[in-house]
Amino acid sequence: MSSTSTQTQSVNTSAPTSNFAGKVALVTGGTSGIGAATALALAAAGAKVVLSGRREPEGAAVVAKITAAGGVAAFFRADASVESEIAALVAFTVEKFGRLDLAFNNAGVEITGPVTAVAEADYRRVFDLNVWGVLASLKHEIPAMLKTGGGAIVNTSSVAGHAGMAGVSVYVASKHAVEGITKAVALEFARQGIRVNAVAPAAIVTEMFNRFAPAPEQQAYMANLHPVGHAGQPDDIARAVLYLLDPANTFLTGTSLAVDGGWLAQ
Repeated sequence: MSSTSTQTQSVNTSAPTSNFAGKVALVTGGTSGIGAATALALAAAGAKVVLSGRREPEGAAVVAKITAAGGVAAFFRADASVESEIAALVAFTVEKFGRLDLAFNNAGVEITGPVTAVAEADYRRVFDLNVWGVLASLKHEIPAMLKTGGGAIVNTSSVAGHAGMAGVSVYVASKHAVEGITKAVALEFARQGIRVNAVAPAAIVTEMFNRFAPAPEQQAYMANLHPVGHAGQPDDIARAVLYLLDPANTFLTGTSLAVDGGWLAQ
């Protein structure tokens, strides 16, 4: 039928029911990049979202985008490496929205350099956030979810959690730890209605990517490492996270979904 036709047809204007409608989601590291994209996607899918991070202006900007699009969101400043702040974040979420159903433990930091040059302070900074931050988040998220019958959690891993990479040994070690934590905790709570999975991105164009590869030639090199010929975008990971969090996927737990442009298939 051409665009100029006067023929009419009935249109179903009722929106499909979203699996995320009525759900409450928490996103750590939600002020930019993958975390912000996922917060926006969760809100667009019907969830109420609390996002956290250390940068209040950036967090407020993400909340403003969500509310401008008709979603519901709030920001809570929290350092994911500090357990008391994570506990306060979870308590804030439950107090504001009445429950916690979904969590994306995304806060993380990178480090580069040979193992012979790693300072203890650098090691602890990476492991405090990338590993302890995930453990502390799980520690406080799971009891909140159990109160309302269960939930789903996704931890941000990396292709570095599946393979060795020269020059980033501490980061690789931290992401291997996330993979192990994900599997172990999934088994601990599988019969209690808690699903725990991980998402493992390759190079995604974010602030972290720009720190890893600040020069254009470095970015081109990184992009060409992927069989698809380019780096990914935050929305690529957000879509994968929503798949893993989707309440309909009741048989999906203890796994790690690589979203990597074919990186690990090589």
